[in-house]
Amino acid sequence: MLLSSSLMTFFFAFVAGLFGALLGLGGGLVVIPALTLVIGIPIHEAIGASIVSVIATSSGSAMAYVQDKITSVRIGMFLETATTLGAVTGAYIAGLVSVKTLYLIFAVLMLYSAATMTKRRNLDFDENQEESRAAAKLRLSGQYFDKVYQREIKYKVTGVLPAWLVNYGAGILSGLLGIGGGAFKVLGMDIYMKLPLKVSTATSNFMMGVTAAASAGVYFTRGDVNPLVAGPVALGVLAGAQLGTKIMQMLPSKLIRYLFIPVLVFLAMQMLWKVWWM
Repeated sequence: MLLSSSLMTFFFAFVAGLFGALLGLGGGLVVIPALTLVIGIPIHEAIGASIVSVIATSSGSAMAYVQDKITSVRIGMFLETATTLGAVTGAYIAGLVSVKTLYLIFAVLMLYSAATMTKRRNLDFDENQEESRAAAKLRLSGQYFDKVYQREIKYKVTGVLPAWLVNYGAGILSGLLGIGGGAFKVLGMDIYMKLPLKVSTATSNFMMGVTAAASAGVYFTRGDVNPLVAGPVALGVLAGAQLGTKIMQMLPSKLIRYLFIPVLVFLAMQMLWKVWWM
């Protein structure tokens, strides 16, 4: 029984790592529902394992993306100031703001973002994008080698402040609701900064590892990390992330965008479902 549940956990974690590396999302989207609904693991242990999965996804994919120079470390560290500040803000206003209202706001934002991304669904990248003054001062623009087109892709960054505010909201979301903000991080970089989607997902993976590592200690202290659950999750996610990084680099950005849009709609529906039952 223990072996079969561990194998199932490994499988779901593998899927989580694969999609996490492809789309720049944390593993919680797959791991938490699978562990609680399918395997029957208590929710607090599932959340603890999810934090481990985020670190494993980031470790497995971010290293490869940084090595291949797809990740923009400079943009990642800049936006981390927003997510960190947002997490602190979320901790302070917890209890002052209705969780139901927050879920509703973020669900609407998710649907709006999905509609905006749908309009850009056939766009791989825009090399004629004008660079904003803030991006130029912060030296956020860059380039990466695209294995699909077999050439260097140069990109210019815009919308620095809106992207920073979106990541601030992602931090508040994480701090208040205890869920990952990977989708918002990717959206901020894709819709406002106009980054190539591959750069957005790779940078999101890098950022999530930093955020998760900062909060993992709390879950360890509480005893919410069960080694019998977290072990297979970490191994599965790491294996899935390794495969995901290889697949992502061989896909055109517009195909990744087609995969990302249904995820946004699913997350929005999930939030609206929680609002309905609150």
